[in-house]
Amino acid sequence: MSRPAKPPRAWQRMLSGRRLDLLNPSPLDVELEDIAHGLARVARWNGQTRGEHVFSVAQHSLLVEAVACDLQPGLAPADRLTLLLHDAPEYVIGDIISPFKAVVGESYKDVEARLLGAIRLRFGLPAAPAAPVQRFVKRCDRLAAYLEATRLAGFSREEGVTFFGRPEPLGEAIEAFLAPWPTEVAGARYRTAVEAVAEA
Repeated sequence: MSRPAKPPRAWQRMLSGRRLDLLNPSPLDVELEDIAHGLARVARWNGQTRGEHVFSVAQHSLLVEAVACDLQPGLAPADRLTLLLHDAPEYVIGDIISPFKAVVGESYKDVEARLLGAIRLRFGLPAAPAAPVQRFVKRCDRLAAYLEATRLAGFSREEGVTFFGRPEPLGEAIEAFLAPWPTEVAGARYRTAVEAVAEA
């Protein structure tokens, strides 16, 4: 009589020592050090960007927050934290480009949503943001994606508009976020930003 098959491992061992269950993540297993470390090493655009360093998800998250603060100065700390954490699940599951997400379908989105909910709870936010906040995050994310695509990832302006919408006027301070940083710099800046906003 054959033994029943063991279920596949669905958890990730983190450098902090935490064991994060991908199917049933607990906020107690979420550590900022792990998030910053992972996001600084995950490349946007599958690494197909100009520059000596990859353009990391950590740097992208800081760019999205900077875009938001440029559009709406004086944002509440909770909203800034939502912006900084909007791609945080990728410290575990990586950054899958949009065309492949469309192929994978809802299973990826379900795992991503559960992880984001646990991460948000860990930082004192509700599991899901309010609809107006979520719309604002998507707007800022699209603006950041347009800038990354046209400045770093080889997209023409026309392609950028087609896929990410028309750009909006932004201040010169945004330029500082568009030159890829070394991994250690991206991780440290991301961790510092999250700590500062979480404690505000």
